[in-house]
Amino acid sequence: MPNWNAIEGSLATPKGFRAAAAAAGIKKAPGALDLALVVCDEPRASAAGVFTTNRAAAAPVLLCRQNMKKNRGRARAIIANSGNANACTGRAGFAVAEQTGKAVARLLGVQPHEVIVSSTGVIGTPLNLGLILKQLPTLKEILSAESAPEVPRALMTTDSFPKSAVLQSKIGGRTVTLAGVAKGAGMIHPNMATMLSYITTDAAVAPALLQKTLRAAVDASFNRITVDGDTSTSDTLLLCATGQAAHRRVSDAGDPLLKGFRAALEDLLIDLAQQVVRDGEGAQKFVTITIGGAASARAARRIGLAIANSPLVKTAIAGQDPNWGRIVMAVGKAGEKADRDRLAIRIGGLEVARDGQVVPGYDEAPVARHMTGRDIEIEVDVGVGRGRATVWTCDLTHGYIDINADYRS
Repeated sequence: MPNWNAIEGSLATPKGFRAAAAAAGIKKAPGALDLALVVCDEPRASAAGVFTTNRAAAAPVLLCRQNMKKNRGRARAIIANSGNANACTGRAGFAVAEQTGKAVARLLGVQPHEVIVSSTGVIGTPLNLGLILKQLPTLKEILSAESAPEVPRALMTTDSFPKSAVLQSKIGGRTVTLAGVAKGAGMIHPNMATMLSYITTDAAVAPALLQKTLRAAVDASFNRITVDGDTSTSDTLLLCATGQAAHRRVSDAGDPLLKGFRAALEDLLIDLAQQVVRDGEGAQKFVTITIGGAASARAARRIGLAIANSPLVKTAIAGQDPNWGRIVMAVGKAGEKADRDRLAIRIGGLEVARDGQVVPGYDEAPVARHMTGRDIEIEVDVGVGRGRATVWTCDLTHGYIDINADYRS
């Protein structure tokens, strides 16, 4: 059983945070929220971050990597816009990101390198700095716990719903709160990073340990999801900890006080990651793929993602067709060790294949019934070791084509 409870709240629920959202006119839809500001009121707060590994990283990502080196695990504010990714916009795009951070720093009385800048949306279109600067005074004025619930909506692009979660855990018998938001529905295949996602907590954890803990939690959550196999140019996740909870500060990985926080953070990120998959562009089904019998946990995850990213597997799921041969194909193309003659597959808990062949007396009807549901479960044992991993994906429907064919129009 988890040692945390899910509660109602927002990014401002943990002690020491305020947030707000506004309509800056970056999105085409009149009055659509597209700019968010999150402020940490604790000068000595710890911060940790992971960013996209896409080699065509957007200007804000380049700036944030630079700032995270300068601030040595400290951050005071996040400014994020949707509707424009400020990616592939050259030196001018980097200047826009830099000027945005400096403007927020002046507004709040903090250092520019303490400001995290994020953008998401269309790639290759210059971002209008003036639209952002015009709204900053308004954002500062309405910063509050009451305005914070609007932040996830301001991050949305093709998302169909805002994504957030809030948990309370215990560290040393003291209550600690963690809150998170995320955006993403397409261009989802994180690799040591995630889509736009921001986590706030009042836990007291040293910066270096916070970074290590975050990377481990991301590896168990966002790095195990895929919608379409495409890694975004803008992926950014920031975790900020004010240290205002009543427990003593945690600075060592072996400190027993860290256990509850680590578990709660991982579960929070898994919750957000699964929300992203459930909102995959055009998706109708949420798919859990569990791989066992692999040479290692890493190999199991690679095999799982090979299945999860296969258009043939994903369209079969969309068509409610239990075509397990496509799963076999995806296992074989993953490039990891697998014993064809020991391969076993279950769909919806029902045995489909054993020892590399269809099971005797196989009845497809109950498997097909499982495929009509919203939640699909696939289990594969590749028969070469003890490595296990679970990944999450969605089906591939014509809705995905419709959304992306009209994305800029």
